[in-house]
Amino acid sequence: MCKTKMATNAASPTRSQQQATQSPRTPSSRPSPRPTSFSDNPSTSYSSNSAPYSGSTGYRLSSDTTISSFSSLTSLRDTLPENPHIYDFSEICAATNNFLAKRHSSSTPCWRCTLRGADVIVFQRKFRRKLQTPQLQQLLSVVCRSHHVSIIKLLGASVSGDHIYLVYDFVNNGATLSDCLRNKNNVHFTVLSTWMSRMQVATDLAHGLDYIHNKTGLNINFVHNHIKSSSIIVTEPSFNARVCHFGAAQLCGEIELDNQKLGEISEIEEKLTSSPARSKQFEGVRGYMAPEFQASGVATQKSDIYAFGVVMLELLSGEEPLKFKFDEKTRTFVRTSVIDAARAAVVDGEGSVEGKLRRWVDRRLKDSFPVDVAEKWTRVALECVHVDPDKRPNMGRVAGKISKFYLTSRIWSDSIKMPDMTVSLGPR
Repeated sequence: MCKTKMATNAASPTRSQQQATQSPRTPSSRPSPRPTSFSDNPSTSYSSNSAPYSGSTGYRLSSDTTISSFSSLTSLRDTLPENPHIYDFSEICAATNNFLAKRHSSSTPCWRCTLRGADVIVFQRKFRRKLQTPQLQQLLSVVCRSHHVSIIKLLGASVSGDHIYLVYDFVNNGATLSDCLRNKNNVHFTVLSTWMSRMQVATDLAHGLDYIHNKTGLNINFVHNHIKSSSIIVTEPSFNARVCHFGAAQLCGEIELDNQKLGEISEIEEKLTSSPARSKQFEGVRGYMAPEFQASGVATQKSDIYAFGVVMLELLSGEEPLKFKFDEKTRTFVRTSVIDAARAAVVDGEGSVEGKLRRWVDRRLKDSFPVDVAEKWTRVALECVHVDPDKRPNMGRVAGKISKFYLTSRIWSDSIKMPDMTVSLGPR
């Protein structure tokens, strides 16, 4: 369940006036930086020309940067917070008390800690394909160039043996979408008790995934491969949603990146190869895996869209993707799917769609939602979970439709508000 504290706003990058008006020094007055390796000098970030940070969200201009030459623009770009931190493994061990600290989640090895003055969360993942240090540095620098309000920022990483430790910015006053929809202490309670709160989560998630697929501005087709309700953080007080684990699939070797250029970085020369036995090993969460992903183990943007459709149906119904109920008559467990239930509500079966939809949508909304928007939203989600990946829509098209649903729902919400009135308790 979400905490009741107000969510903190991320600080925007600012430049101090003292640095803006400071006169440039000659190159000889500043010591030349020394390139660092992946594990040497853990106090520096991966960039031989990068200036020191002023925190995880701010930046500081170097004293000799000007705006009159191409070299100054390059140095300005290097001072921006896209350059990731390369943490030494000893830093990770010290911050997590040699991994003896309490885990932040019971399902995923992760620890909340403080690294270099920032409140972060560290995820431990195993390499699916071993990457060389230069390849990992290039991938990490590319992933950290991406910024979006609906994506949790990747700050850096560390490597030890067959494991990579990904360091993400910690989001305060938030809880996972699965915990918000299914309260373990009270199944009849949810913080997402209004239609607009769920539309807000859907809109943020749609635009965040659309950014990952289509709008990073880099020459690489990003695939998230971990879209599920437990990897989405909902924050108070506006119920904004943020996507976790961005870039983990690429950095862990789950996604093939051969014959692709990583942004402005030259193409990786050494091809990533894997043995036939290891190529069939993959991970996924039951209920979110697309049929083609279960058959081949190859994650694509279409498999991301499938998982996104399942999350949308969760938002509408409040139910888990898969449930098993015990049938007293047959004495067996019967499998029920949120996809089958949604299809029966708007496509199959007899009776009016409105009546079936009102019975299927989460009852904790107290039947207060626009039925026409709910029906269109359900049909878009069913398009996303189509068995044929070629018939699933593009994420940009889905984000546009959900934005229209949000605006229509906002008009509906404003129209049903109680009018302002005054009540007098005095005698008449």
